[in-house]
Amino acid sequence: MTYTNFTLKTDTDGIALITWDMPGRSMNVIDMTVMDELDALVDEVAGTEAIKGAVITSGKSSFTGGADLTMLESLLQDFHLKRRGDPEGAARTLFEGSRRLSLIYRKLETCGKPFVAAVAGTCMGGGTELALACHARIVADDDGFKMGLPEVKVGLFPGAGGTQRVMRMTDGQQGMQFLLQGKTLRTKQALAMKLVDGAAPARKLVEAAKKLLKAGVDPVKPWDKKGFKLPNGKIYSPQGFQFWPAANAIYRRETHDNYPGPRYLLHAVVEGLQLPMDLALQVESRYFAKVLQTPEAANMIRSLFVSMQELNKGARRPAAERPNKIKKIGILGAGFMGAGIAYVTAQAGIDVVLIDRDQESADKGKAHSDALLTKAIQRGRATQEQKDKLLSKILATTDYEELANCDLVIEAVFEDREIKRGVTEKAEAVMKSRAIFASNTSTLPITSLAQASKRPKSFIGIHFFSPVDKMMLVEVIMGKKTSDRALAMALDYIKAIRKTPIVVNDSRGFYTSRVVMTYIREGLMMLADGVPAAMIENAGRMAGMPVGPLSLGDEVALDLAWKIVSATRKDLGIKYVEGPLDNILEDMVVKRERFGRKNGKGFYDYQGRDKQLWPGIPDVVGAPKPAEQFNIEELKQRLLVMQALETARIFEEKCLTDVREADVGSILGFGFAPYSGGTLSYIDTMGTAAFVKLCRQFTKKWGPRFKPNRLLREMAKTNETFYGKFPPKEQEKAAEAA
Repeated sequence: MTYTNFTLKTDTDGIALITWDMPGRSMNVIDMTVMDELDALVDEVAGTEAIKGAVITSGKSSFTGGADLTMLESLLQDFHLKRRGDPEGAARTLFEGSRRLSLIYRKLETCGKPFVAAVAGTCMGGGTELALACHARIVADDDGFKMGLPEVKVGLFPGAGGTQRVMRMTDGQQGMQFLLQGKTLRTKQALAMKLVDGAAPARKLVEAAKKLLKAGVDPVKPWDKKGFKLPNGKIYSPQGFQFWPAANAIYRRETHDNYPGPRYLLHAVVEGLQLPMDLALQVESRYFAKVLQTPEAANMIRSLFVSMQELNKGARRPAAERPNKIKKIGILGAGFMGAGIAYVTAQAGIDVVLIDRDQESADKGKAHSDALLTKAIQRGRATQEQKDKLLSKILATTDYEELANCDLVIEAVFEDREIKRGVTEKAEAVMKSRAIFASNTSTLPITSLAQASKRPKSFIGIHFFSPVDKMMLVEVIMGKKTSDRALAMALDYIKAIRKTPIVVNDSRGFYTSRVVMTYIREGLMMLADGVPAAMIENAGRMAGMPVGPLSLGDEVALDLAWKIVSATRKDLGIKYVEGPLDNILEDMVVKRERFGRKNGKGFYDYQGRDKQLWPGIPDVVGAPKPAEQFNIEELKQRLLVMQALETARIFEEKCLTDVREADVGSILGFGFAPYSGGTLSYIDTMGTAAFVKLCRQFTKKWGPRFKPNRLLREMAKTNETFYGKFPPKEQEKAAEAA
């Protein structure tokens, strides 16, 4: 048989080499064609007498990125269409479709002939489950090997046997952490957990796998033999009673039961481990199909996989603009942000000119990259050679003349208009004519900053998030005169440094900073309402936010928040309405000099990495009321509704123009409840009519800041959704036509 995605060659020893190499793709993925061919390959290996065993490997530098989740998205769409007329038939079709890969892997596992997986590079999701279904695994003994089951991060769980095989192969505690956290394993970790059998240099993997087969690999897995014992003992045993209640408690602590994926993963594991493997896999498949039907899974797949992939591939890039070959970047300001931008840029192989007002400051900025790489070397993630190469890419200097050959210059100085004006003028005096100038401002309108530029068409906002090396989002801001050429340069640069872009139009605070401030503000308003500080923080985390609003205020820096409030007050003049937010910030920053984590005191007191709520908060806001007077569910809703409402306002103002960017930006930028799929998906899932009703209730109870905007009120009349009214694909077509 001829295959498109695989090749099969059998040597004189009867060992078949199956090489997975999908044409036209840089990375193998599991789609319907791969499943069809893998199914046929198992039959061919099992049915060919001359084949004694098989090695499965990749023809690419990586094994696979896992399943193509758009396949699951279409399966879900079919399910929702059929459910109206035949709910039982629709559920059956979804169950059978979603477990097909699991059945193929089980057929491989029980075919009677041994399979060895030879894995190098990235091996994720369904690829890891394929390797686990094989009878042995040899992996690359280098820094490039990464193995994981990250499905929980997109609202699902491993549904092709991963939950059952992992927990039959390794220690229970390590196995549950691996599954529930979607952790990525390196070679040493995978060996220690007994999930792989050996390691070899990447170029000798196939040779090592064949050697293993010749030595003898049992084609029957331990759990398919009589007398198999689980690594952690039976579920209902003294050992089990110690482990499983604790595992459930940890799950609750980490997720607050917001995520159906981890919830049903735990069900599948506990129930499956009490059954023979075939029944256990059926249980896993039933829970997997159940998770697929949840709005949380649908929203997370759409935002964190489909939309993010589209944005990463340039969904918002002007099609008419030619690709940019970016060779050198200038960065003005070698502080924490500038130094972080320099690091990720050099990491992408681009030369960097890092400028500050004195050489000591510039050198300190470069030292940030040195420190990050030293840590990476200590953890076995980098070599001295890689460190030297990256550092050679960064020129730390005070000389603006070094910007002459830069394709893009990014300003990352203090949030002060005059300082920004000064560096803009100095940079433009030496920049080449087609170079683009960008500001990393987080709040100041780009159009107003561009007034300092002699070429506003080449002026754009590129807003990074801190810490730059870890945060994956970059917010691109279009000024009124910003050209498509400038936008194309910004997006090409962001693609080069492997981050996810969103594009917004100009306004104060743009999108992310503006919404983040509403979350922090709502926390401060709760303090003013008498809600105990600890209850506010717990409400934030229980709602699905990574940290509470008071903690986030400390991280952002209260003095920065005060500067933003003061600048907004100055710009708006008599239109500005003062409130409890102003009073609390003024007391904390001006009177008490509590700036947040940066000076070790804010709403929390800090001692190194440890922190605790500052006992003096009542001195600023008054004594708290008893916690029993407040409804925790209402507090959670206040924190999420305020952020979603502000997003809807920003969308109506056309600062945001793409629903994908609203959702992806909210999750990657400020950690908005990932299970919801993002701020606009949160509204769509609740229903605009229900959301507007809730906003009106909150307006009566908590004030006019919850008043729903006109767009929401109009959509609520017919319960329109944002994804229904503003479909992303239609927006792309309209942009291309324009």
